[in-house]
Amino acid sequence: MGETENHHHPPPPQAAAPPAAPPAAPPNLALSRGPTWTPAEQLHQLQYCIHSNPSWPQALLLAFQHYIVNLGTTVLIASNIVPLMGGTHGDKARVIQVLLFMSGINTLLQTLIGSRLPTVMGASIAYTLPLFSIINDYNDEDFASPHDRFVHSMRTIQGSMIVSSFLNIILGYGRAWGELTSYQVLTTTFSKRFLLILLSRFFSPIVVVPVVCLVGLGLFARGFPLLGNCVEIGLPMLILLMICQQYLKRIHSRAHLILERFALLLCIGIVWAFAAILTVSGAYNNVKPATKQSCRTDRSFLMSSAPWIKIPYPFQWGTPIFRASHVFGMLGAALVSSAESTGTFFAAARLSGATAPPAHVLSRSIGLQGIGMLLEGLFGSLVGTTASVENVGLLGLTHIGSRRVVQISTAFMIFFSIFGKFGAFFASIPLPIFAAIYCILLGIVAASGITFIQFANSNSMRNIYVLGVSLFLGLSIPQYFVTSRTFDGHGPVRTNAVWFNDILNTIFSSPATVAIIVGTLLDNTLEANHVEDRGIPWWKPFQHSKGDVRTEEFYSYPLRINEYLPSRFL
Repeated sequence: MGETENHHHPPPPQAAAPPAAPPAAPPNLALSRGPTWTPAEQLHQLQYCIHSNPSWPQALLLAFQHYIVNLGTTVLIASNIVPLMGGTHGDKARVIQVLLFMSGINTLLQTLIGSRLPTVMGASIAYTLPLFSIINDYNDEDFASPHDRFVHSMRTIQGSMIVSSFLNIILGYGRAWGELTSYQVLTTTFSKRFLLILLSRFFSPIVVVPVVCLVGLGLFARGFPLLGNCVEIGLPMLILLMICQQYLKRIHSRAHLILERFALLLCIGIVWAFAAILTVSGAYNNVKPATKQSCRTDRSFLMSSAPWIKIPYPFQWGTPIFRASHVFGMLGAALVSSAESTGTFFAAARLSGATAPPAHVLSRSIGLQGIGMLLEGLFGSLVGTTASVENVGLLGLTHIGSRRVVQISTAFMIFFSIFGKFGAFFASIPLPIFAAIYCILLGIVAASGITFIQFANSNSMRNIYVLGVSLFLGLSIPQYFVTSRTFDGHGPVRTNAVWFNDILNTIFSSPATVAIIVGTLLDNTLEANHVEDRGIPWWKPFQHSKGDVRTEEFYSYPLRINEYLPSRFL
């Protein structure tokens, strides 16, 4: 469409000047430059949203994909930590079984009476620093065998997790965590106002953007750096997944359906078979030990050491050991896992077609995460769980945010944790294959965080300042703490109080946690010209159970469970 020309000729000298004509209307840029988009509270490109379900055969395959994606981080943590504790290959297999079992139990609880979002609860890497302190303490003690040192370490981890779990339970079911992530104004008593000052430095879309972005970007070390340990396996996986899932699906309508949803399984099978051929052919016989560990399909030793049937049970490693220094160190990890879960919940809501989770939903989900941590301590898990970022990315990759699919995936987790040989078969997938998957899934989560800026004024220099500083420090500060860490786990904070060191080193090693601290501080202390600049009018209705009619639809308990729970659990 062409633009209308407007010519203004000066009047003759003898004529009186006519009244000033109104300025010409600007050309319709929406028509001349293409379509425009308005802010969208929910993504409409999803094929199945949070409460819609694909057919049962498709749901089973999609659920199995969630199990496979969750398996990567579980194996990575166990493979790195268990040998340092003195554990054998059999101990590593048992630890993986417990981690998967608790992941299944906690995922089922969260999707039923927690966040109600389609989030898998997976092993959290935030607990590694407190684990290093336990490992270092017992390295100086004499044990009859390395296995005895491993068992003693596991008993200490059990005791520390049991006690520190009450922090999340109190923050969650005491409603403190929901107050932290809500925006509301209290006009009653002074005591409530004072409590608000302590606990309610409010979230807004300006804070959510860096938090969700760094939940994904903060895990960049699990991407190409891990893939680079075996480029000949990891890089083909990355390229093949992008081609199959994004390009080959255009060939035919049936291919579109299959490849968009199940390309991940197809590519894993192809590249895993390629890695097995390289292993059998002797391609890795004369390489460095680190290369063998990353590339070979027979270096996990899980198939030979995993038991056929083993049901995890409470106190399987023995009576818990309680040490105050390790308990305090674990408290920092519990706080970090809550912060990271909060950012992941916002991403999950976005990628499953739900509205932003209200404050009371975040509170009960963190409280239930504390109960899950208590169970993990009782059953002898190596680390606590947090909302799995990579599994949330899978929602965006497949365009399927169904809650039922994630609930079905818990059956795979529990089944393969009990029947160890079968689970060990899939756990032997080389880690660079998982790293290639993370390069895409974690990027999707980070990009979903950027979309929250549409609800605030992205042209405000004040908002640009808050976003820029929060993003940069959220990456830069943890990078300093990680690179300054010694091989035995000591971070840059080194005082005589080991527990104090663990708390600070753990908190400031988490990008999402640093983003919450910096973003919340800046957003609530820098003056905004208008409350609309921060996106508060859009944000505020979602922070109350009655603020939006869709809240009940997405986040209410199933069946009539709400009739049997106290109001603080709702």
